[in-house]
Amino acid sequence: MPSYLIVIILLIVIPAIYVMSKYNGMIALRNKRNQSFSDIDVQLKQRFDLIPQLIEVVKGYMKHEAGTLENVTKARTSFLNAGTTDEKVEADNMLSGALKSIFAVSENYPDLKANQNFLQLQSEMSDIENKLAAARRFFNNATTEFNTYIQMFPANVIAKNMGFSELELFKTDESREDLNKVPTVKF
Repeated sequence: MPSYLIVIILLIVIPAIYVMSKYNGMIALRNKRNQSFSDIDVQLKQRFDLIPQLIEVVKGYMKHEAGTLENVTKARTSFLNAGTTDEKVEADNMLSGALKSIFAVSENYPDLKANQNFLQLQSEMSDIENKLAAARRFFNNATTEFNTYIQMFPANVIAKNMGFSELELFKTDESREDLNKVPTVKF
């Protein structure tokens, strides 16, 4: 085989292998991000499943707080109807706000705060919130890793031509100041 033919083949094969490796790297990072969202989804579903129990326990005590309970129910329904990652993030933010309202209003009901079922549900909800926070951090790390990879040269050229674009981080509606506050627990 003539040497110029070998050079031509190498000029075609080496770039093709390089492009394939970059493409496969982008696929692997995107799949890692998707898998990390499924971890969030599991925690959201666990929290979602606790809400009917929480509403039932709270309902008897909060007869005058019907609006608060309705907001939780609406938020739960929006989560149930959420199909995409972005819709689930939005529903999660709405649900988080509604749950905070229930726990804030519960402060006005000493009998409710002393109820064993309520305390158990509050503890389980707190545990799920901690797991959600960890899962969100992992998700945002995976998203940042993917975004960084597709922004760096020469992968950015390949990403643009292959239809890859930056992905959104999981953002909460809470301000940075609210996130940095130490939660207060009152019994």
